[in-house]
Amino acid sequence: MLAASPTIEERAKETGSRGSGGDRTLVIDESAELVVFDELDALRSEGYRFVALSEERGEIDYGDSTVRVIIDPIDGSLNAKRGLPHHALSIAVASGTRMEDVVFGFVHDFGPGEEWWARRGEGAFLNGERLDPELRERRGRDGRLEVLGIESADPRWVAATIDSLVDRAYRLRALGTIASSLCQVAAARMDGLISLRKARGVDSAAGQLIVREAGGFVSFPSFEAPLAAPLDAEPTSAVVAARSLDTLRELEEVVPK
Repeated sequence: MLAASPTIEERAKETGSRGSGGDRTLVIDESAELVVFDELDALRSEGYRFVALSEERGEIDYGDSTVRVIIDPIDGSLNAKRGLPHHALSIAVASGTRMEDVVFGFVHDFGPGEEWWARRGEGAFLNGERLDPELRERRGRDGRLEVLGIESADPRWVAATIDSLVDRAYRLRALGTIASSLCQVAAARMDGLISLRKARGVDSAAGQLIVREAGGFVSFPSFEAPLAAPLDAEPTSAVVAARSLDTLRELEEVVPK
C-alpha cells in the first residue's frame, strides 16, 4: 500500500475525518487499517474470536472481549507522509484492558525494514534474533545518558523540560514514533525514552512489552501502578522507558504527570 503511494503529495491526502484518537486521518492511515482488518476478518472466518481496537476505527467486536487486539496501523504518520524513515505498524494482543495485560507485541518499522516482537515470558526478538536482556545504558563521564529518545517533540514541550533534559542526557534523538522508539530502547540503541506529553495507549501497547521482555523497564507516570495505563486511543499518560530501574525513576521526574 505504501509503495503504491510513494510521493509526499499522495501520502499527504486526508480523508476529511478524524480517527478515534482525534488526529486528522490520512488516506494512507485508512488504507493501512483496511489491510490489517482484512487479515482480522480472515482470522474470524477461521473461527478466532476477539475484540479489535484501532487508532482510526475505535473498537470492533469480533466475538470475544477477553482477547483484545490493539492496532496502530501507522505509528509515525507524519514521517510516512513526509517520506521520513521511521513509521511502523504496531499490533499488541492482550488478555485485558491495561498495559500489564499485553501478552504479545509486534512492531514492523518500514524505514529500516525491521520486525520486532515479544511474547510475555519468552523474551523479545529483532528479525528473529533474541535481544540481550543484560544490556544496560551508557553514560558519559559526567553521568549523563549518552542517548535519550524523546517523543511529542513540540518545541514548546522541549522548552518546558529543557533544564531537566540538560541535567540527564548528553544527546537527544526524536524518531517521531513511540512504537519504534521503544524498540530502540529494547535493543539498547537508546539509553531511555520519554514522551513530553500524554500519549495514546495504541502507540505504546506493543513496544512496551518488547522493552520489558528485552530486560528493560517501562512506566506510565500518570497512574499509580507503572503499567496501569489503558489500552485505548485516548492520551492518558506520558510513557517512560529505560534499561535500568534507577534510570527509569530518574526519567520519571522529567515528564508531565
